[in-house]
Formats: sequence, C-alpha cells, structure tokens
Amino acid sequence: MTNFSTIYKLSLVAVIYLVQACSCSCPVVECWFVQEKVGRGGLTAATSQEKTLLYISTDEHRHTAESQRAPSDDRVYFFSDPAGTLCLPSPPKGLIKKPQCEINPFLPQPSDLRWVAPLTESTLSPIYLQADWFTTSHQDFKQEQTISSITRAPTASKEHNVILSVTSKTLSVKSRLGEPVLLDCGFWVDPSSPLSGSGFAVEWRYQFRGDGRLVLAYDGKTDRLADTQEEGATLDFEGVHEKGNASLILQEAKVRHSGMYICTVFLPYLMAQVTVELEIVEPPSLSIYPSPLPLIVPGHTLVVQCEASGFAPLSLELSWEFKGADGKSRSLGSGSITGHRQAWDGTFGQSTRLELDTAKQDLGRGGEVTCVAVHLGGTRRASATLNVIGFSAPSIEDSMAMVGVALVLYGLIKFVSWTFISSGSDGGDKQDKKDK
Repeated sequence: MTNFSTIYKLSLVAVIYLVQACSCSCPVVECWFVQEKVGRGGLTAATSQEKTLLYISTDEHRHTAESQRAPSDDRVYFFSDPAGTLCLPSPPKGLIKKPQCEINPFLPQPSDLRWVAPLTESTLSPIYLQADWFTTSHQDFKQEQTISSITRAPTASKEHNVILSVTSKTLSVKSRLGEPVLLDCGFWVDPSSPLSGSGFAVEWRYQFRGDGRLVLAYDGKTDRLADTQEEGATLDFEGVHEKGNASLILQEAKVRHSGMYICTVFLPYLMAQVTVELEIVEPPSLSIYPSPLPLIVPGHTLVVQCEASGFAPLSLELSWEFKGADGKSRSLGSGSITGHRQAWDGTFGQSTRLELDTAKQDLGRGGEVTCVAVHLGGTRRASATLNVIGFSAPSIEDSMAMVGVALVLYGLIKFVSWTFISSGSDGGDKQDKKDK
C-alpha cells in the first residue's frame, strides 16, 4: 500500500511538472535575421539575411536547459516573454504558408517628438541601455495577428528578454459608412525593466498612396493629447493605462478613412509599432430612368439609364439583364458606361445607358429589365417593367382570348336581336286586335 502511494505521488509530481513545462514553452519560430552590411569606407551596402530559430518561453529560468538542447550550428535566440505575446500556435503539418518573422538589430535613442520628449528629460542614457537590443516583427500563419517587440540581451548573449511588445489582432478591417470603427492595438511592458516606470506615449498615423497625417498622439506620462488630434478619433484612456489598450476608435467611418494606420508605442529610448489596414466598403444605390418605363411600339427604340451612386471603393461592374414573359433571363450586355464621378462625401457614382431596340432585340411582348451592379460590398439589382404594345404575332393565349371575346360578342348580339324581334311581334299582335 505504501509503495502504491509513493508511485501515485511520483506520478502526480511528474504530471504537474509536464504541465508546467508545456505551459512555459512555445513552438519554435523560424525567423530571418536581417542586418545591413558595411561596405568599404564604412558605407552601407545591401542587407544580409540569415535563418534564425527563436526559442520562446514564458519562464526566464528555462533558458539554460533549452540552450543546451538547441543546435549549435544555427543562429539561435532564446526569448523570455512573460506576457506570452510571442507564443503563437504553430501551423498545421503540411501547411506551406508559415508565419512571417524578421529580427533586426535595434539602437535605443531618444525621440524629438513633442509628445515623446517628456519620457527622456534627462540627457544621460542609463547604464541599462548598454546591451544588445533587437526588434522583432512577427505574423501568425493565418495572418490575423501581428506582433512587434523590443528585446534586450546582455552583450554577446543569446538570451533575450522581451521589454516591449505591441500587438494587433485586426490586420485588416472593413467597415460601412457611418459606422464606428475599432482598430486594435495593445502593448505590454516588462514591469521589471527600469524603463517601465518612466511613462509611455501612443501615436496613430495614417498612410495612403503617399499621403500621411497624424491622427492622434497621446503623452501617457503627462496625460495630454497632441493639438493635432483628428476629429472623431479617440482612445480608451482608462484602458490604455490599466490594460495597455491603445486601440484607436473612429466614431464615424468616412471614405477618407480608408488606408493604412500605424500604431506606435514609445518608451524612453524605445519604440515598437504595428500596422492595421482599414477599408471603407459601401455598396451602390441603383436607380433606373425613366421611371416607370413608357410603353414601346414594335420597331421603335427606348433608351434606359441606370444610375449607381454612393459607393466605395471605386471598382464597380455594371450590366443589364432581361427576363421575358416566358420566365427566361438573358444578358443584354453592359451598355454604354460613363466615367466615375465623386460626390462631396468621397463616394463615387457611375451610370450605364442601354438602347432597347425591338427591331434588333427579341423583346417579345415585354418583360423585366434589370440593372446589375457587382461591387466589393455586394451585388445590387434594380428592375423595371417593359411593355411592348401592338405585338404583330399574338401568342396562343392571346388568340384564345380573342376567340372567347368574339363568342361573347356574338352571343350578346344574338340576344339583343332576339329580344328586339320578340318585342316587335308582340306589338303587331296588339295592334291587329285593336283594329278588329
């Protein structure tokens, strides 16, 4: 019984140790170490790339054991990441697309931005900065999450500690016009670092086709916003201090908000940033003119126009369809499409013009004309009824209806005639009796 109890205890200890080991270690990350080559005369030449393995652990005390098991012929780094931000799931076996990772040397230095300058009021760099510093950019294999981190290692050491990490779980965001938008950005600072108690700053910038602007800048040390804050853009100020939630909130999405947004978090002498793409997608509104469609006579032409308005982004495909009385649909082509027009709110408009020629197109007795708009925001349709009068070849239904009307008219004429003759004969009989 005693032996069984001892075995049970040893097994329990082994299971607990195994769980702790599994919870502390993360999948090994394949990364590219990228640095600039120095040419002759100190000139900077092309960059070099070298495959690197990152052993990531949430427990800094596991570095020694892992370093002994790691291959010695590869560039290997051991990251201590207590927050677990770099601990992403490994891709399934057989998946060709792997996580994207790049590591670069980093030089700590003060920033001259006015909302960051208060973090480094002292002109003396702390001894803490005398080490090897690196920046790592990492995306998961699903490309749903991106991470940027700053790590510190003692000089010539392979054991790194994550000092600052900035993450985003929304690499790409789509929104309708007028809706509130949340661009995710969070950060974590190593509480054991001497830099953690010196404050932070958050900056959001916009970039699109060479156009850039400052959206929002916040000095967390003095709790002040920059004067260049864009209207309708804000932060959760309580969350940014308590939870490191630096997400940007746009109260009302507009077309001009489409583009790339850069979230940068500053510590004294350090900075890390992630990018988030925002796309405003608004489907078009369709209208057909004239409305309703006038009657058309065989041999004549009717011009119909479809107006698409209020859509974004620019790409749009317009076409026409016709559904006859027999219920069959067919394409009428794209018609004559005009160029794009831009409205005051940044949305776009476009129209197409179609000629309905009964002499060239088999329109029968008419049917339903439909304008179709294919857009990133969805497919939209607008329909109008077309009536063709005086159709030369009546259908079987029309012929039967005409026969029915003729029979009814014939019966009505016979009835009136019989009634008239009967009333005439009765009048003649009465006159004959009076004469007698």
